[in-house]
Formats: sequence, C-alpha cells, structure tokens
Amino acid sequence: MSFDFDKSISRQGTNALAEDGFENYLFGAEPLAPPLQVPATELISMWVADMQFAVPEAAIEAMRERLAHPIFGYTMNLDNQLYDAFVAWCDRRYGWRFDRDQMLVSLGVIPALFGLVEYVCNPGDKVLSLTPSYGYFKHAAVLRDREFQTSPLRRKDDGDYEIDFEDFERKVRDPAVKLFFLCHPHNPTGRIWAEDELRRMVELCLANGVKIVSDEIHCDLTRSGVTHVPLAKLFPDSKDIITCMAVSKTFNLAGMMIATVIIPDPELRTAWKRKHYPFVNPLGLAAAVGAYRNGEAWLEALRQYLDDNFAFMQCYLAQQLPKARFQIPQATYLAWVDLSAYVDDSVNLTRFFLEKAGLVLEGGEMFVENGTQYVRLNLACPRKQVELALKNLTTVVRDGHPLQQ
Repeated sequence: MSFDFDKSISRQGTNALAEDGFENYLFGAEPLAPPLQVPATELISMWVADMQFAVPEAAIEAMRERLAHPIFGYTMNLDNQLYDAFVAWCDRRYGWRFDRDQMLVSLGVIPALFGLVEYVCNPGDKVLSLTPSYGYFKHAAVLRDREFQTSPLRRKDDGDYEIDFEDFERKVRDPAVKLFFLCHPHNPTGRIWAEDELRRMVELCLANGVKIVSDEIHCDLTRSGVTHVPLAKLFPDSKDIITCMAVSKTFNLAGMMIATVIIPDPELRTAWKRKHYPFVNPLGLAAAVGAYRNGEAWLEALRQYLDDNFAFMQCYLAQQLPKARFQIPQATYLAWVDLSAYVDDSVNLTRFFLEKAGLVLEGGEMFVENGTQYVRLNLACPRKQVELALKNLTTVVRDGHPLQQ
C-alpha cells in the first residue's frame, strides 16, 4: 500500500490556523509596534503542530460511515468501541493495557491540562515542568491561578538535552508543588526520556506527594527503531500518573477534537466526571476508532517519510549553515534548531523569519524559558516545502538578504 506524502494540498479558505490564523495566534490581537511587515510573496507555513498531509483513509471511511446516520446530536463515549481500538493499539505498540473505567475522553489534551490543574491543585499551588516548555503547560497553570515552576534542561556538548536532577529535586521538594507536567516525548526538543530518567523523576514526585500528568501526544511519532515507553507502564500500581494521548498528532486529526486521558485514581476520575465537559464530536469519535483500528500502515509510511525529511534537513543545514546546531529528534515531527552562532539574542525570530523570509515558524521566544536563538520548524509537510523553507531560512541567516520578491 502506498501513500502520497509528496502531494501539496492547499488549506486556504478552510479556516486553518496554519495558514489563515497565524498572525493573531503568534503575535496577539493587539496592533504591533512597529507594524508587522508581511511579505507579498506566498508564505510558507512551518509552525503549528499539525500536518500538511491528508489523513488516513481509515479515518475518512469511518467518518463516512457515521455520516450515513443523519443525526448529530450530543454525543458521549458511551460504548467500548474507542476503548477496544485504543487499548489494542497501546498493547500492540507499547505492551501497555489499562482498564476501561480508567479511560476518559476530552476535547483535546489542552482542555485536559486546564481541567487537571483545577482538579488536582488549589489556587496558589505550583505546577512544575521542564523547560524549554510547550507554552500551554504554563497557560494551564497561570490561567487557573496556579504558579508555574520550571526546571531548565541542560544542553550537552553533543547537542542533546538532559535533566538537571539536582535542580529538579530541589523544585519538586517544594511543598507548594502539587503537579508535574511531563512532556514525553518532549516538545520542542524531541527527546525520548530514558527509562532510568523516567523512574527517577517519578520516584522523586511520588516521594513528595506530587501527581504527574504525562503528555504523550507525540508518542506514536518516533524515529524508526526508537521505542516509546508509556510512563504509567513503569509504575502499574501508582494512582498518581495521568496519561494523555490522542489521535490528533498521530493521524493529523487535531480538528476532530478528541483525546484520551487515562486516570487510575478513582477520586480524581470522580472529580473529572463532575466538572469536565462530557461531550465529543461524533465524527471525531468515529475517526479515532477508525484510525486506531486500521491506520497503522499509514503511520508506518509517515514515519519513514518524516525520517527522510529530517535526514534531508540535517544534510542541508550541514552544507548551508554549518554553525547551526541541529540534532535529529528521537520523536515528533518538529525540528529544534540552535541559531545562536548567527543571530543576536535580542531578535524576535518568529517575526524576523516571517518578515524577511516569508517563513511562518516559531522562534524560541514562543516557548517557556531557555529557547532564545532557537527556532522550531514543523517538518510534517511535502519534501519540496521543507526544501523551500530551508532555502529561505538559510538565505536570510547566511547572507543577511531579505527574500527576493
């Protein structure tokens, strides 16, 4: 079975955030000073974490079948179809199973994060995470009147990241810290945490009464030969590890608004059911079941295509920007590039590359702490788009010239 990941598909006119809504999302609704100078050339979208690929036919066919029933009223995950498909997926790929009553659904991982902060922490409590951090970890804490505490990762000489366990232990011992957000695999660095790192983080959290939310939304998007281990699999008897996964990243179904949340603690599940919005999109539910049942061949082809995109990028940067520090991530479709040898730390790189290169990406300033002089690019797109984006990026960085009109 073949899949055409080289096909370019325009998303203009579909209200796609990647192409139609980036200005307000990246720069806010207030007018910028100086005003944003968007180039007249066609922009290249390499930012928000969805794909420029058609979703697998397995998901589309499942939605077609659901469309045959002409009523789309309030829908909940009442039967076992999603559980059966998802637990079989986790068992087959990760050797991990969980009981049906532990699996809940949310309109996405982000709504789950906001909810879990409220259900676990009281106002004034602290939420801990590793940085650079996915921005919504911080938003979920501070917008719920909880303090966001950070433990910065250390960049090693080989370009990889490691946990500063001395700092982490000091932070997690703070009695005000009640919740730890773990990004596993990590966004934006693409790290797969080793089993000994996972065990040490969990043991420190549990010893200090800190619950853990393991955001594993990128777990299916590992490089070939790399294995993901669900955190909860390592601690099967713990009630304090909440696991978030979703079809959104794996199968490019973010717009269908459905995620799975595994909560072993009965009391926390009760709080979730009492307070969390219980309904789902009926098409999203159908798409998730169809993708988990029959989308694996598509995913394996996608992973190979992403491997090749990353290899292409590594070779291109080595030739064109040899001082850029880039390491192929162990997971995700996101490239995290250190441009500190070329750009000043005062430059807003999100704005710079938009105005100078017609390239919509996320500079390190979009992430929480220690991301200055980095950029994150989304490589889940046709190879020719990757090539054009890198050409524009390297031109303005290496030569200091704006994109030619």
